[in-house]
Amino acid sequence: MGIESVAVEPAAPVAATPVDPAALDALIADLRAALADVRLLTDATDREAYRLDETAYLAAGLPGAVVFPADTAEVSTILRLASRHRVAVVPRGAGTGLSGGAAGIEGALTLVLTRMNRILEIDPDNLCVVTQPGVINADLKAAVAREGLFYPPDPASYETCSIGGNLGTNAGGLCCVKYGQTRDWVLGLEVVLADGTVIRTGGKTVKDTAGYSLTHLFVGSQGTLGLITEATLRLRPMPGPRATLLAFFASVVAAGEAVAALTRGGLVQVTLELLDRETILAVDDAHQLGLDRDAAAMLLVESDAPGTAAAAELDAAEAAIRAAGSTSIVRAADATEADWLRHARRLALRALEMKGTVRMEDVGVPRSRVPELLAGIEKITAAHKVRCATFGHAGDGNLHPNLIFDRDDPEAARLTHVVRDEIFRLALDLGGTVTAEHGIGSARREWLPIQRGEGAVAAMRSIKAALDPLRILNPGRVL
Repeated sequence: MGIESVAVEPAAPVAATPVDPAALDALIADLRAALADVRLLTDATDREAYRLDETAYLAAGLPGAVVFPADTAEVSTILRLASRHRVAVVPRGAGTGLSGGAAGIEGALTLVLTRMNRILEIDPDNLCVVTQPGVINADLKAAVAREGLFYPPDPASYETCSIGGNLGTNAGGLCCVKYGQTRDWVLGLEVVLADGTVIRTGGKTVKDTAGYSLTHLFVGSQGTLGLITEATLRLRPMPGPRATLLAFFASVVAAGEAVAALTRGGLVQVTLELLDRETILAVDDAHQLGLDRDAAAMLLVESDAPGTAAAAELDAAEAAIRAAGSTSIVRAADATEADWLRHARRLALRALEMKGTVRMEDVGVPRSRVPELLAGIEKITAAHKVRCATFGHAGDGNLHPNLIFDRDDPEAARLTHVVRDEIFRLALDLGGTVTAEHGIGSARREWLPIQRGEGAVAAMRSIKAALDPLRILNPGRVL
């Protein structure tokens, strides 16, 4: 059944109630008294750097102060005092989010977790790692790899995004088609609630059915229910080197059909990424890879199956891709070439940003409906004469349409809103979602009740009210 066409107004990044400047001043005084050594920014120039995350097209407020706790006890004290003075708190990691979830709220306190950046324990016997939230994803991967272990969640920004941010948004990435999202790799959490109470959920045990699954409630909540200060994450033995191929197509729909064919064939690649023509050209211009610049779409397909099984898996994938109408297929000659091709895909957004102002979106559909989503995106953007580059994790149905405008285009904001809404409605009509990995944040807040229904959102509000009755944690985000 289709989604009813309704007028949708853009979300504004507002708090539940305005922050009282006197309350903020009192909070700052109490923080300085209680935590004499904590880093606290109050100068306007310093605070400006924490106004935005990477969702730069959203308006955002200037934080009233920015604080950098060094441990869980300091986070607990900060939230206890913020609750006392009823000052809103915006949790922030590395600031790489794409939903406005860590953007500033005018006059509020932004709490940055980057100083909590220690890996506390790597436990090979139990295949897990205990880490603080400020650790960068790539650093965690490298640390466990030295022990012969592998942490699969793999956002494109893995070299700069933090584990806390990944947990907050339930981040996805290039490996989701085989290994799932961040939530699938979380065994337990340490969380500080709005009043400063510290709780633990889960632990090192693989199976645990004691009570509600609070661990999975906090993952993806974007700091609206509590602040994650420690995580116990699952690991697996390091897989072998990846075998990689590129397949080119005369149309994006043909590439989408190839994705559906791979799924029907029961093939589960570790990576199955799609780039359309605009993205191919931008990546090739930036990195001089010698890609097929006449192709309408490209698939990056990888296997990390052990030994000769990787080559056999790619052989089967190649047969399905050729049957779907690929115009050419190229296999990476060695691991170094495969790594470079994968890295170029990670930098697709940066390559597009060299072409103009980019407004990136994040939709997902059932994998069998990827061809319809691709065709629909082309139709919508063509109708509005908006340049669009689409890439994404086609293997799990998650695509990123990127609207590209001249940097001084006066129509950019209006067209972004119109085109985005039509793409969202398309995704929902296809049984999908308005966000597959970036999160609702403030950028998509008005679409949550449209997708989930008012009853489901009311249930979410009840949970929020129980855990954060004063509504100080990231107000105006998600709900």
